[in-house]
Parts: sequence; structure tokens; C-alpha cells
Amino acid sequence: MTSFDRRTVLQGLGTAVMLPWLECLNKSSSAFAMSSNTTNPLRTAFMFIPNGVHAPDWIPQKDVHGSDGLTPLLEPIAPQRHRISVLSGLDHHNAKALGDGPGDHARSSSCFLTAAHPRKTSGEDIEAGISVDQVMAKALSGRTRFDSLELGCEGSMGTGGCDSGYACVYSGNISWSSPDRPSPKESNPRALYDRLFAAAQTPEAKRAQTERFMTRRSVLDFVREDAKYFESKLGAGDRHRLDEYFEGLRGVERQISYLDQAELATSGVPFERPSVHPENYRDHLRLMLDLMTVAFQTDQTRIATMMWANEGTNRPFPFLGVKEGHHHLSHHKGDASMIEGIRTINRFQSEEFARFIGRMAKIPEGEGSLLDHSMILFGSAIRDGNRHDHDDLPILMAGGEAAGLKHGHNQYIEGKTPLANLFVSMMQTMGAEVDAFGDSTGTISLSRS
Repeated sequence: MTSFDRRTVLQGLGTAVMLPWLECLNKSSSAFAMSSNTTNPLRTAFMFIPNGVHAPDWIPQKDVHGSDGLTPLLEPIAPQRHRISVLSGLDHHNAKALGDGPGDHARSSSCFLTAAHPRKTSGEDIEAGISVDQVMAKALSGRTRFDSLELGCEGSMGTGGCDSGYACVYSGNISWSSPDRPSPKESNPRALYDRLFAAAQTPEAKRAQTERFMTRRSVLDFVREDAKYFESKLGAGDRHRLDEYFEGLRGVERQISYLDQAELATSGVPFERPSVHPENYRDHLRLMLDLMTVAFQTDQTRIATMMWANEGTNRPFPFLGVKEGHHHLSHHKGDASMIEGIRTINRFQSEEFARFIGRMAKIPEGEGSLLDHSMILFGSAIRDGNRHDHDDLPILMAGGEAAGLKHGHNQYIEGKTPLANLFVSMMQTMGAEVDAFGDSTGTISLSRS
């Protein structure tokens, strides 16, 4: 079979399209070594949901749900149950007040991946800790185009008070490259797309890129001839993977073209148009998750974080029939109608997570799928939004079976175990030489017989 360099791309008129992982690309240079001993690279994604959950209907109880049962708010993950584990009993001690008074939302997001207690300040003297994703990114530095991607559906926030004396930056970021430096996230899908697939540098390339946007032609149209030439040298399996990848990329482009059409439709409005985002939150979330998937598939990065919304967000969900704000509903104080609103939001989150897992599981890679070669952690550092507690957190794990992870069960972890223990295990699985992190006290087995 013909051998190609791992960074092989299809180029045409200033556009570079990164390829998915193909068998003919396995003969990689040492600069792009795997993060484990598997044939294909291992990735990790951390997904954050704000405002906690309605714990009575989300967190499983051992004497009620056993090893396999799902709570009402986790029922939407049933189609992907064999690919997902529910972890109970994990805590974030450093998200608690510890003498600093109110501010649980800011502490939740800033502690989520750092396992550190943030300094209470609304000024520029912020301090939390380096986050687990950035430890992984440093361990794998240079092996992919981007060491990590930080994504979200709401923009990062800066200094200034947002939560009881805590700077807004704490509520708007979960990734920290150093204790005093958050890693700003990208929430604009078109900007992310350009960053991944249309990074034209030369004047000629920029002119070609302008022509592409002006004529509304697909990026793939510009590389059709190169693709045909490349496909002629591939085996049947690689041609199938390339076809599926190109079809997925066309779908992403079609979604972005809808945003362009919205821009044209509102071009006559006598005020500056805001940053381009899908009007519907579901569409925005799905597009960002799809772009992250393609970034993994093309091996442009192996580490990603995704904030489904900023901590403390008061976003309504009108497409779900929920007109009141998320944060407001989380403080329901037992009101039945408000509880139903927060339950609707939590079920939606479970549905979208299951959709994402299902899509990754359908992408072939090696002898398994892209999901098999990706560890996905989903959850919050607040257990119940009505209580602002940080014990027995809502945490799901999926994927990573190529690295030995096993799923399909509820795992009850005894004795107020730090979530940081799980982070240590994940970092070690990714090849980082780490024995401790944050308030960790050990490790957690990621496999189950």
C-alpha cells in the first residue's frame, strides 16, 4: 500500500483540508508518536455543564438503581448505555467556601478541571491552578497542530465581579494554562472552522479564500481533483473512511452556510451585528461538538474542553418550552413548576451527550471507532443547583475502550473520593508522568471486568 506522511493534506486555492486517520498514514514520524501503545492516538475531551443538576432524579442510588439502572434524567443515554459509565461519589473539596463565603458558581467552574481553590478577587490578581487538560496538552506538546482546543457556547469573560466577589473570568473558563492564566475559549463556530480548515497565510491564499466566501462554494469543491488523485492510491477501507469524513465535513459546511445566509438577511439592520452564532442553542451546541469531533478525527488536536455554557448562566431554553432562565430555575426551593423546568434542561443535556457519543461511535478508526480512542468526561462541579453542594458530583465517562476503559455500569466510589483522583488516572492513561494533582489522594481504576 502507498505510504504518506501523517501531515498529508489536500490543498487547493489557499485551502488545506486535514485528513482523517487512515491506515496508509500509520507509518508516522516520531514527532507524532501515539499517547499510548495502541495503533491509533488516544484523545481526551472534558465537557462542563453549569448550575449543577436536579440531583434526586440524576444521581443514582446504589440500593435503588444497582449497577445498571438509570435515573429518570439519565434515561436518554440508554441507547448508548454500553458506552457510558455513571460515576458516583466523587467530590471537589476545593470548590467549597473554605471560609470565603458565597460564590459557589465561580468556584465550581474554576475548580472543575484544576481541583484548586480559587483566590477570591474581582480584580486582576486571579489565581486557581493549572487544569488537567493543560497538563495533558503539555505532555503531548508538538504531536498535533494544536496542543489543545478550548471551546464553548458562550464567550470567555474577563475581570470584574460576577459572583459574590469573584472575578467573571472564573465563571467563564475551565481551562487554565497556569494558576493565573485561563485559556480563553472559542465560541464562534465559523471562527473555529476557519482556524481548523481555512488558515490561509499568503496573499494569494487570502485572495482565494475571499473568492470562496464570495461565491459561496464549498471548500471541498476546491480540492476535488486532488481528492480524486489521492483516493486512487488508497485501499478500499481508507476510501470508505475518506468518503465518510468528506460527507461529515460537507454537513458542517452546510450548517455554517446557514449562518452566512442569516448575515445577509440582516445586513440592512441599522446597528452592528453581533458575533455570528446560530440563533438556536441546540444548533450551536451541536455544531461546536461536531467541529470538535472533526478536529479529533483529523488529529489536529488530542485534547479539548467544551463548556456547554458559562457557570451561572441564566440562558432560557425556548425550543424546549422553558422560558425562564437556567440559573433562576436551579434555585427552585421546591417549586414544582421550576423543578420541571430544570428537569427538562437536564434531560436535554443527557440527550445531546448521548447524540454526541453515538456520532463518535459511528466513525471508524483502526479496529474500533473514534470513540474507542477518545476518553470523554462530562459533568459539573456543583451537585445540586438548589443546594450549591460539591459532593457526589454528576459525572459521566465514555469511550477509551482501546485504552482499557469499560462501560455500561454505575460505579459507586466510596468515602468522599476527590475527583482529582480520576484526573490522575486519566493523565497517566494519556502518557503524562503525574502521581498527584490538586487534592488527589490516589487513583481510580478506569476499567471494570
